[in-house]
Amino acid sequence: MIKGRLGYNSENGRYGILSMDLWENDGLYCGECLEVLINGEWVEDRIEMAFGGEWYLVYSKLKGSDLENLPVRRK
Repeated sequence: MIKGRLGYNSENGRYGILSMDLWENDGLYCGECLEVLINGEWVEDRIEMAFGGEWYLVYSKLKGSDLENLPVRRK
């Protein structure tokens, strides 16, 4: 299982998963599932990109800069 935090990778224009400032996953694709830590609970979610280019999480409704440094994990 990969654990870390979301971070925007300006080299590929995607959010990836960082662990201790190193990329565990350098770019997630639309539709990829992951778990996010919200209010102390791990919640299943899915990352997508809107037509305007803004990344968002489908179920938690977080978007844009709210994704930065959000704790995540995925298989």
